[in-house]
Amino acid sequence: MNEPGTGAIARRGVCLVLAAPSGTGKSTVARALRTREPGLGVSVSVTTRAPRPGERDGIDYHFRDLAAFEAMVAAGEMLEWARVLGRDCYGTPRAPVEAALAAGQDMIFDIDWQGFRSLRAALPGDVVGVYLLPPSLDALRARLEGRGGDAAGEVTRRMALAQVEMAHCGEFDHVVVNDALDTAVDTVAAVLAAARAATPRLVGLAGFVAGLGG
Repeated sequence: MNEPGTGAIARRGVCLVLAAPSGTGKSTVARALRTREPGLGVSVSVTTRAPRPGERDGIDYHFRDLAAFEAMVAAGEMLEWARVLGRDCYGTPRAPVEAALAAGQDMIFDIDWQGFRSLRAALPGDVVGVYLLPPSLDALRARLEGRGGDAAGEVTRRMALAQVEMAHCGEFDHVVVNDALDTAVDTVAAVLAAARAATPRLVGLAGFVAGLGG
């Protein structure tokens, strides 16, 4: 994949992780970035939960029963995985991600700080993490309440969980406050562009420079 800034230099792909507390606008930022970057791949997670109406296997998730999921974990076929709220398991399959990176395709991941930590341990040098923060706790609460469908107790639970999660933002390479959507997307896009141009990622750099010499 060639983008402005790298031209014809062959390079290895980037794993771009976006993490944030619920209600911070992470999915909106990710969708906007993918609109700008149509070649940006999305990792399809494996889950043990049942499909929801309209979800398709292999498109929204890879749906597997618990035994099949555990077999994948035991065989080293997951880059990272977690059991969410003590119930369903979610994980990132290794093979499609490694194939994409080798082909020079960038991937975007919507995982939490624990998933980011595990993914970076599994793919050192390939992972760039961006943590999105709300402009304030009041703004975060307003966003959660504005979504509707959640009882007051659920909003309170999510607010408490958000403060626990935000304590880990310092583990990420970059932190972006999502106050204005366009500005946040611009910043994340700049992080991606810089990661693409990182010297260790340009596997074809030596050959490209040699070719410049005629």
